[in-house]
Amino acid sequence: MPAFAVTIFAGAFLLFQVQPLIGKFILPWFGGTPAVWTTCMLFFQLLLLGGYAYSHWLTTWVRPRRQAVVHCVLLLAAVTCLPITPSESWKPGPETEPVRHILLLLLATIGLPYFVLSTTGPLMQKWFSWLYPGTSPYRLYSLSNIGSLLALVSYPFLIEPAFSRRQQTAMWSLGLFAFVAACGWCAWRLHVWGKDKEAPGRRVDEANETDVSGFDWGKGLLWLLLPACASALLLAVTNKLCQDVAVVPFLWVLPLSIYLLTFIICFDERKWYWRRVFLPLYVGCLVAAMWMLNNIEDVAIFWQVAALIGLLFAGCMICHGELCRLKPSTRYLTHFYLLISVGGAIGGLFVAVVAPLIFDRYVETYWVLAATAILAWLACYPSKNLEFHRPALIKAWLFGALTVLACCVHLYLSARADDENAIVRVRNFYGTMQVTEHVEIETDMGTAYRALQHGRITHGIQALGEEMTDLPTTYYGPNSGVGLAMHFLPEGKGRRIAVVGLGAGTMATHGQAGDLMRFYEINPEVRRVAENYFTFLRRSAASIEVVIGDARLSMESESANNFDLIALDAFSSDAIPAHLLTAEAFVTYEKHLRPGGCLAIHISNRFLDLEPVVMNAAKKFGYDHVAVWDENLEADWWVYESTWLVLSKDPGLIDLIRTGMAGDEQEPSARQVPLWTDDYTSLFPILMNEN
Repeated sequence: MPAFAVTIFAGAFLLFQVQPLIGKFILPWFGGTPAVWTTCMLFFQLLLLGGYAYSHWLTTWVRPRRQAVVHCVLLLAAVTCLPITPSESWKPGPETEPVRHILLLLLATIGLPYFVLSTTGPLMQKWFSWLYPGTSPYRLYSLSNIGSLLALVSYPFLIEPAFSRRQQTAMWSLGLFAFVAACGWCAWRLHVWGKDKEAPGRRVDEANETDVSGFDWGKGLLWLLLPACASALLLAVTNKLCQDVAVVPFLWVLPLSIYLLTFIICFDERKWYWRRVFLPLYVGCLVAAMWMLNNIEDVAIFWQVAALIGLLFAGCMICHGELCRLKPSTRYLTHFYLLISVGGAIGGLFVAVVAPLIFDRYVETYWVLAATAILAWLACYPSKNLEFHRPALIKAWLFGALTVLACCVHLYLSARADDENAIVRVRNFYGTMQVTEHVEIETDMGTAYRALQHGRITHGIQALGEEMTDLPTTYYGPNSGVGLAMHFLPEGKGRRIAVVGLGAGTMATHGQAGDLMRFYEINPEVRRVAENYFTFLRRSAASIEVVIGDARLSMESESANNFDLIALDAFSSDAIPAHLLTAEAFVTYEKHLRPGGCLAIHISNRFLDLEPVVMNAAKKFGYDHVAVWDENLEADWWVYESTWLVLSKDPGLIDLIRTGMAGDEQEPSARQVPLWTDDYTSLFPILMNEN
């Protein structure tokens, strides 16, 4: 028995340790968008489905001794795929379709090892049920989830800060060797046992099971739908967290850990799931989350995370608790796990593929919440197997009806609130955007303007009146850090300016005749919106170029551009692409800056104090710097308060910018944080307590 416990624990640990590891490798290649992790999760769920299907086929139709041989061959094949470090040749080009490319990349690098690891849970439990008849294998499933949870929790706190990515892959490879040895020992045990147990012409289940009852298709449907709902809720909540803060392993790991924790609780003992506790808890968490989403600007990040995580916990407890109530005898064990994995894959497909096609905003969360309530409602349907009496069942059904109604009403009201001024909406791999037009207002800009919003954050506004059209607005006003940098750049031949992040194209208003302004934009839809709904680009006096693709990858592939200024203003909603602020990214920027040129980095953020992150890089690369806080002293509503850090190795330029500031220089941040690198980025030291 210890051999099976060790094998299952090790397999689960490696299975979930590799997820944030491989995600961290490829995240910078696709712009640091939340959809990278969603696509990775889809891949993991699809391969888990393949592993469970293989286990079901193998244990149902192949004799035990041959099972051992077949699986040992597969184990050895997986070892030949090491190491799992993605090759640089997999970096995407500007025309690459990201979802398909990520799936192919993952298949080529970790496909076979991950597939083998994904077979471990159901396969080892089935073998265990044969070798130890009368002992329930479902406790091993709980052990598997403990291994998974430990892998996830240890990654952001122990593994990621202490080891480089290549060291992590080396340790993971050693772990895989140890797992293969343990799994091979279990296979040998089965091979010896099967010598006297095989019955030619009969299915393995028929030869070893006394339970010959028929398959319950009603239960089978719930085996599919309950995990589908939990999986979709997991990914929807993760999307929301990453969109509003940052796409980093911790915000991948936290929701996934909660998801696994509910599996552990429910499958350890049936008694841990009480409907009378978790159904009301779900209602309370739902109300709290809906209130938070409607008042998100006034809610601190801690409470936002707490509300969403609480809702995820309650919803997954219901899904997994009801699933545990429906678990079958060991005769249908692999059927059970196969349908669980199918459900997980369906949930992943819905969030990663279907939702972006059918929704133009992130509203799938509301649909999943409604589905959770419906399934809880159906699971409480009166039957002889349920211990509740009719009054309790009536209450449960009323809970379901009211919760579904609340979700639908909130969904409808949220959609109506967003519809009022929108003239175009776009959703793709890189997030959601909308252009709104406001015409019935009276302001100093005239009576109409257009705004570009990415998620919840405004990324550009433009007056529609001719006399105000070319004003620099939002974060690019004349007193902003980037505005002052443009003003004090040395005169002479045309300036060369790089801007990371196109938005509405507002930076083009600072361009002068003879200037070259090159915008780097990863999302091709942003370019389409900027060119068709705003006039900043075509009215600029400068020559405008737009390069589609991740800015860092694009710059790495270009020869030195000798830029006078590189302005970094790439945000996805309010989240930062962390890979643009690492030491390796600054090496790339240095390659393209002329001697004495400057970097202007937009660090305005509601949740994160990014100043110490940038300052660490400034110290490492020898930059003078000034922090420019544009507090909009003239109260022009079209200019937003902003904070920029301007860096240059020309102290004279920094002094000019400092003297040109409208207000006092901001006090430097007192936070001490490690230098961010591609191997290390941590949000904990820079979380702000305000708001």
